Amino acid sequence: MSQENVEIVREQFEATNRRDFARPMADWAEDIEVVYRIKEGDIRSGTYSGREAVGEFFGSWFREFRRVQFELLEIRDGGDSVAVAARHRAQGKRTGIEVGDDFFYEYRLRGGKIVRITFHLSWSGALEAVGLRE
Repeated sequence: MSQENVEIVREQFEATNRRDFARPMADWAEDIEVVYRIKEGDIRSGTYSGREAVGEFFGSWFREFRRVQFELLEIRDGGDSVAVAARHRAQGKRTGIEVGDDFFYEYRLRGGKIVRITFHLSWSGALEAVGLRE
């Protein structure tokens, strides 16, 4: 099941790059949660629970940017969890400014569905959260 989990998570990013936003949502559990607490003072910081709230969390980000692209830098299998390092690139819709940053995630899965996505400050933090080391 763990390799299947890696492929489910990989497809989240690939589908998003294709702008097929319904595809990633198909792999979300009804009770999915996103935990986002990586930048001090960010108004988006918090825990988002349920498909609608999680969809709005990601949707609000995509409404602010155009030409959003994700590059998977590394993806590691942690059994029921998957650690992901991804580079995000986008252009602000209002400003036209190109932005980019690396993000580190912990995906938790149950029965082939994503139940929790946690953003981490570092790759080592994401790895530790899934029980792995660099």
